[in-house]
Amino acid sequence: MATSLISSVQDVLEQGLLFLERLGDETYARTLGGVFGGSLGAHYRHVLDHFQCLLEGIRCGEVNYDQRRRDPQLEQSVLRARIATEVLMSEFRDLSEGDLRNPCLVTYQVDYGDREQQAVASNVAREAMFCVGHAIHHYAILKLLCAEAHVELPYEFGVAPSTLKHLETAGRT
Repeated sequence: MATSLISSVQDVLEQGLLFLERLGDETYARTLGGVFGGSLGAHYRHVLDHFQCLLEGIRCGEVNYDQRRRDPQLEQSVLRARIATEVLMSEFRDLSEGDLRNPCLVTYQVDYGDREQQAVASNVAREAMFCVGHAIHHYAILKLLCAEAHVELPYEFGVAPSTLKHLETAGRT
């Protein structure tokens, strides 16, 4: 399990590096109009935040996705985002099978009302899977925003592995 799951984390973060290679700071940091708003950098920083929250949660036993760093430098600088991505890749590469099996509590505000947050039992492997899926979802948004900015990304960027496999078996890739 560890090798496959860590490979998935590495693969999705590698896609992030490929995304960053195609951008300069101005395009990366420019606030975009339209439905999604923000900037490419803000969306990518959001992805990194979730992986960082998971690693912090491994250390303390509680993953709180609402306590994201939201570091504005990761939104402004391709170099800073690249370094943060590479650090995450290194830290995830160092996780063991035992680390992935560890239980953790997860806090994530999903209620739009004023109800108090609740922690839910999970484990590190499940949360790593969540972070990968979350990244792919945001990569799909980034791909749309990049198309508007005339930045070309590979077909696979922002497409779920299960969708790619389905399209391959259906002969549509």
